Amino acid sequence: MARLVSIPKPTLERLPVYYRVLLHCQETGVQYISSGDLGLRSGFDNAQVRKDLNHIWSGGRPGLGYEVEKLANCLADFLGLRNNTDAILVGAGRLGAALVGYPGFGSYGFTIVAVFDSDAEKTGRSLYGRPIMPMHRCADLIKRLGIKIGIITVPAESAQAVADTMVEAGVQAIWNFAPLRLEVPKEVMVRSEDLAVGLTTLSYHIREQALPGEDSHPVAAISSTAQRLERL
Repeated sequence: MARLVSIPKPTLERLPVYYRVLLHCQETGVQYISSGDLGLRSGFDNAQVRKDLNHIWSGGRPGLGYEVEKLANCLADFLGLRNNTDAILVGAGRLGAALVGYPGFGSYGFTIVAVFDSDAEKTGRSLYGRPIMPMHRCADLIKRLGIKIGIITVPAESAQAVADTMVEAGVQAIWNFAPLRLEVPKEVMVRSEDLAVGLTTLSYHIREQALPGEDSHPVAAISSTAQRLERL
């Protein structure tokens, strides 16, 4: 792409979903895909797909659809996925370890190059080949390597201090997994993933779908499940 196109945030969040589908199409030998098929595989209707892609691509062919390879390349260029993006992660607990070990980031040009933690028992070790370093080295490494993305997987009480360190060192985007609303300058983007909110949403949906007369109270449900397991 020769220029940066400004698009709505919801569209921006759907584009990586389309890209993932297109990568799978390439792996399975699919050469062309219609907006309807792309929408079906992505979970969106074909009108939404066309509207989203019209922001960056006008190469659909009547009767054939989109050429998979070209559209995938277009999305990769637009989203900056061809430029290897280095990030650092703070919080070498179970969630942090899961993110560091996730192999799928490579398809999106994303690499976690270093991990930081305040626990002296963890520092000095490695996590999936990445060194775990003490927090006092975090700011210096961000500056020296020009890191622009930081990931936070620490408890809520530590998250703001970690964010402050990242921002002061030059990080421009934060992926936050701590259950806390971070206060950062307006030019710094924060993407928060509150796992408790997601779980609560699912729990509420299950409760709403409960059959008439079914006890959907969480404690009762747990007790009932435990009793059934005992009888197995």
